Amino acid sequence: MKGIFITIEGPDGSGKTSVIHSLLPKLEESLAQAIVATREPGGSKIAEKIRELILNPEHTEMDVRTEALLYAAARRQHLVEKIIPALNEEKIVVCDRFVDSSLAYQGVARGIGIEQIAAINQFATEGLSPDITLYLDVEAHIGLERINKNKDIRQFDRLDQEDLTFHQSVRSAYLDLVEKNPTRMVLVNANQELEKVISDCYVIVLEYFRQL
Repeated sequence: MKGIFITIEGPDGSGKTSVIHSLLPKLEESLAQAIVATREPGGSKIAEKIRELILNPEHTEMDVRTEALLYAAARRQHLVEKIIPALNEEKIVVCDRFVDSSLAYQGVARGIGIEQIAAINQFATEGLSPDITLYLDVEAHIGLERINKNKDIRQFDRLDQEDLTFHQSVRSAYLDLVEKNPTRMVLVNANQELEKVISDCYVIVLEYFRQL
């Protein structure tokens, strides 16, 4: 059996981290493959250093193209150090964010353009794409309410400082990506209670494995 690459995507406040934390133990019980959990930006020593640079809320002067290139650089290092080796060892990799995030945030919300962001990430990833992507969809104002409510227990980063219009653009971009990639991306209603979101994700992943 080959390695399987699963990504979890969603706007800020969609609950990705909480879902992954609870989903992995359930998958480990049901699937006969080792699971590696990771995240972007980050996931490896160098990539985590780049993450600190990108998300530091003090770096408000960062140029949007600099931001996009740093995400791609972190992604490349993460791939070669962690994701590709795990897939070669026939493990399941579950990653919190991947290229779709760059397309939505930098390509659309930052206004750089989907094609430009796709090009630099094609270079960074050499065309590696997830086998399946769960997109946790939440309305922008609900996501921001969750962020503000959980400031004391959640890292408040540079992107969290953006206004509602920015986050609405991110969500709209994700919905377009889901529409254009129906065989890879599956929409999950993240406006629901957390336990229901986790259950929905679990059922979707198990169904994917049944069809392999």
